[in-house]
Amino acid sequence: MSFLSQNIPSKRNKPDNSKLEESDINEPIVVKENASEDDGELSDLDVSRTKKRKNGKEKGLKEEEEQEMKKLENFLFGSLYSPVEFGKEERGEVEDKAPDDSALFFVDRSAGSMLSVYEEDGELPLNVEEGRGKQRKPVWVDEEEEKASINIAKVNRLRKLRKEEDESTVTGSEYVSRLRAQHVKLNPGTDWARRDSALKGDGYYSDESSEEEREGPVVVDSILRTDEDLVVKSSVKLLPGLLEYSRLVDANAEDPSSGPINSVQFHRNAQLLLAAGLDRKLRFFQIDGKRNTKIQSIFLDDCPIRKASFLPDGSQVIVSGRRKFFYSFDLVKAKVDKIGPLVGREEKSLEVFEISPDSSTIAFVGNEGYILLVSSKTKELIGTLKMNGTVRALAFADNGQQLLSSGGDGQVYHWDLRTRTCIHKGVDEGCINGTSLCTSVDGGYFASGSDSGVVNVYNRHEFLGGSRKPIKAIENLTTMVDFMKFNNDAQILAICSGMKKNGMKLIHIPSFTAFSNWPMPNQSLGYPRCLDFSPGGGFMAFGNAAGKVLLYKLHHYHCA
Repeated sequence: MSFLSQNIPSKRNKPDNSKLEESDINEPIVVKENASEDDGELSDLDVSRTKKRKNGKEKGLKEEEEQEMKKLENFLFGSLYSPVEFGKEERGEVEDKAPDDSALFFVDRSAGSMLSVYEEDGELPLNVEEGRGKQRKPVWVDEEEEKASINIAKVNRLRKLRKEEDESTVTGSEYVSRLRAQHVKLNPGTDWARRDSALKGDGYYSDESSEEEREGPVVVDSILRTDEDLVVKSSVKLLPGLLEYSRLVDANAEDPSSGPINSVQFHRNAQLLLAAGLDRKLRFFQIDGKRNTKIQSIFLDDCPIRKASFLPDGSQVIVSGRRKFFYSFDLVKAKVDKIGPLVGREEKSLEVFEISPDSSTIAFVGNEGYILLVSSKTKELIGTLKMNGTVRALAFADNGQQLLSSGGDGQVYHWDLRTRTCIHKGVDEGCINGTSLCTSVDGGYFASGSDSGVVNVYNRHEFLGGSRKPIKAIENLTTMVDFMKFNNDAQILAICSGMKKNGMKLIHIPSFTAFSNWPMPNQSLGYPRCLDFSPGGGFMAFGNAAGKVLLYKLHHYHCA
């Protein structure tokens, strides 16, 4: 009895934080009276056991403090601040905590009972623990959907749901699925918040996973597990007929021009826009479609601006007018340099020029059929080209290796700038005086405008091969064509005539037809003088004679 009584702790000496491990409680305490022979060995055992008990008490206190902090956080902020960690708690501890935590939160399982009729909504498993990989079955299906037919070509706002141009009617279920797809397209979700149950083997482990599997390398990114193309080009083509667009705040709303706008161009980053005109000011705007904040303006006292253009590399702006000289504005150094007159030339005007896509050469229109080639680095004359007639328009192709020109003789010249020789000369069908030229970004098409308002579109490779017939002669304008521009993917060609109000048309290149809703009958564009598309095709800006730069959003293109 004396041995048992000595091992029972008294209530008065019982410590407050008395959560001891079972191993400590069940261990018998050795009485000092029975320890007579092996005092050295027992003393070592006592010291080690005392240390264990102290470590156990400290560990228990830390765990209790952590639990109290978690309970307090749950009580104040909810369960969001205490994420569930699977496989880290023992079964006994979970059972002990269940009665205390049940009052703090509950699991709402009512959302799991709401099942969608459509198969797309049934991708998540019905029961995560039992039925992983199984899809939900529709509880109820409307049989009238298959019988119903809807005409999506009749209503304007439903035409975007067509997959083919001649498609008109679809079934009810197909109509609903296309509406859902259009909604997902316009309202993309947050991919980081989705956890697909099918990715069990791609970085997610179940509760039954072993510790070795959890500690191994986890490859979440599927890029390392496939040989598919990382960049997939969109196969969606722009449909003819109606163009989806919306009017935005004018690009120069913060600082309108007091004279006609002669040049509008987007920077390669699609956020910076320059606007210049006869008021001698070069303005820069940051384009966002809402405020279009003005960044800077530069006043050139002795040069009413006829044309201003970025170098394709985005480092400088070339500005010219009806003067013997031109200006170069360095965007990095914010420095304006006056260049000219050119050595050995007597041109009184350098107002028409084009810059090569590789930013190496600037081609100016000179007198008596001469084309002046100037280096963009040294700003010095490096060569000349000579046409039979007068020069009116220029355009580069093949990344700056070839140059197209047209003018008073009604012919289109192709020049090889590496040898500076004419490699081809062909008659522009029906043209007497060529007034404008432009090429597509890939160089496959080029368009030639004349003073009669007719625009001929050619396949450039076929034209070089000897074909004289244009693919299409566009006769939507009746006055002189002043300006033309292909968009980034050559599906739209904009043609302008500044001699007639609303003298601007947008041509759908695959079908070579004009968009019927541009411009609208009640829409006033003024007298357009210049135009540009953003690098991604999402924005279109053009300047008019009233000093405004009108900005539009083209909904077919998702990038600016």
